[in-house]
Amino acid sequence: MITDREIILAIVDNDCLTHSDAAILLEGDGFFRFQKAVDLYKKGTVDRIVFSGNIIDKDYGSFPYEEVAPFILGQGVPEKDLIHEDKSRHTREQAVEVVRMAMERGWKRLALVASHEHQYRAYLTFLREVLDTDSGILLYNAPVRNLNWFVDSGWGIRFDRLQAEFERIEKYGALGHLATAREVIEYQRWKESLL
Repeated sequence: MITDREIILAIVDNDCLTHSDAAILLEGDGFFRFQKAVDLYKKGTVDRIVFSGNIIDKDYGSFPYEEVAPFILGQGVPEKDLIHEDKSRHTREQAVEVVRMAMERGWKRLALVASHEHQYRAYLTFLREVLDTDSGILLYNAPVRNLNWFVDSGWGIRFDRLQAEFERIEKYGALGHLATAREVIEYQRWKESLL
């Protein structure tokens, strides 16, 4: 029998990304994530980029917006299309602040940009907020690909961080902070019915 974890992995890892109002670039992982958001913008897949987070802990890969933004702007993204969500300090707060921002601005589709080892917990966290707010937002997973699993990025080896992510999924899931496998299935079924 297929496990909840296998369901989540299969659905989240193989999402059907379509045009979105914004790429949600989750702060963290140094400079490894921003290029994915820029690529989505340049291809016209997203209308803007939201850099979400305000943590500065370079030993953990959390670089400030002021250091990442020049790289994004330097690739032709206009300042008007780069927004900094600067209230959040962790993934759950990012979900709350971004979903609130989307609702206030009338955005209906969000492409979530996280590193491949972080994508599952990030998606489940954002989906929990989307469902709890009854916002009707279509959330798409757009993880960064082609990152090394066994090379130390300066704040750990991704393969080791993957194990920690699944431990966090268990912990935060038990607290009700994440969407469940059943909710992922039903949400994906609903989302695909709109295509």
